[in-house]
Amino acid sequence: MSTQCGWSLPTGIEKVPQGLSLKREVGIIGAVSFIAGTMIGSGIFISPQYVLLAIGSPGASFVIWACCGLIAMLGGLCYAELGTIIPESGGEYIYMLRTAGKVTAFVFVFSFISVMRPASATGIALSCAEYVVAPFYSGCAPPQLVLKCVAAVVILALALVNCLSVRLATGIQVVTMAIKALTLAVIILGGAVMLFQGNTANFEDSFDGTNVGVKAIGIAFYQGLWSYDGWNTLNYLTEELKRPEVNLPRALVIAISLVTGLYLLVNVSYLTVMTPKELMSSTAVAITWGNKVLGSWGWIMSLAAALSAFGSLNGTFFSGGRVCFVAAREGHMPDILSMAHVHRLTPSPALIFTTVISLVVLIPGDFQSIVNYFSFTAWFFYAVTLSGLIYLKIKKPELPRPYSVSVPIVLPILILLVAIFLVLAPIIDQPQIEYLYVALFILSGAIVYVPFIHFKLCPGMFDKVTTFLQLFLEVAPAEKNL
Repeated sequence: MSTQCGWSLPTGIEKVPQGLSLKREVGIIGAVSFIAGTMIGSGIFISPQYVLLAIGSPGASFVIWACCGLIAMLGGLCYAELGTIIPESGGEYIYMLRTAGKVTAFVFVFSFISVMRPASATGIALSCAEYVVAPFYSGCAPPQLVLKCVAAVVILALALVNCLSVRLATGIQVVTMAIKALTLAVIILGGAVMLFQGNTANFEDSFDGTNVGVKAIGIAFYQGLWSYDGWNTLNYLTEELKRPEVNLPRALVIAISLVTGLYLLVNVSYLTVMTPKELMSSTAVAITWGNKVLGSWGWIMSLAAALSAFGSLNGTFFSGGRVCFVAAREGHMPDILSMAHVHRLTPSPALIFTTVISLVVLIPGDFQSIVNYFSFTAWFFYAVTLSGLIYLKIKKPELPRPYSVSVPIVLPILILLVAIFLVLAPIIDQPQIEYLYVALFILSGAIVYVPFIHFKLCPGMFDKVTTFLQLFLEVAPAEKNL
């Protein structure tokens, strides 16, 4: 296990208990549930209004949703190949570490742990809170303080679940996935009934008013892809996946195909029941749909949407904690974060750390800005990761990879171009100072790397803190499970 000065294990603490590692407990059903369950969260219940608002017409919004599903599928296939070439947990972090080097990997994990994953978790938690409190504030917007307090409770509850048991977290993911599928089926069937009754007015001249500006298209993709976020979830926990060479690509194809089909049908239902103006003005699309179709039973949609966001947040916590855990194991974070509970075999210190950062980000956060800036940062690093796959295909063709997940080189190149567009389009079309702040924050990771990782300038107090936390949390370093 690699160590850094001040971040290494204190004298007198047992280094690696024999056989301590995260177990492979996630099978194909759990794998599909983690991907689809993380993808189907708050986005499909909130993002349709923002996609339509940005792109301007129902027809163009359908094109955006379909393209987002295609991008997620192609990106997933590229990640499936990376996951079989480099069969370690950690997702983008471990792939960058093995292809682009330590500095790039650290810059990613610095941004991921401090902005990207907390922003994602916070956005989902706020969405969950909005649906939880919506029935109590009928006809008016709930106070922000109430929303943030409920979101904080949800974050803490799921952090506790993920610290206690991998099996419990997986079970929650499977159950909430079933609830999500049922909820979307209800929305689809309700829309189908009204469609067959002749409610087709909203689909006439469906491309009128389309915004063709570069920024409008970029923002629409940001909002749509937010709903598909989670297609790379399994790559964060490869070491806990049974038969990853088989289950990783299989789960990706099944889950992303399922989600794309459901999303397109749900959007048809929304626009069958609501006019574009009603959809764009709604703060909770699923509740508005429920009130119009289910009447007094509309509150059921609020409950279902809250449970859906809850399951998505569970998957986000499960995968995000693993990145922090792997980065610490590689020496890029304090060693206490690379440890697992000696009995429950969960990376509890990493999960606790991720939870604290998420609660801090929750204080100033709002949904739309979180989505935009999270997407900007995420797709920058997706581009770097896909560049690593192109490098491996050109320079390391001899590396073992199952034939079934060896994608043509044109696919990572295509998704790389999409990623570059999503990063540059909003900046070029309408520059904003906020994008500069985000870019400077990403680059600040390299500044942190030089003193604390390269020159190993760490305060000696880390030894005592690590000793105390290791004893208090009952954790010990875990070996790789390859």
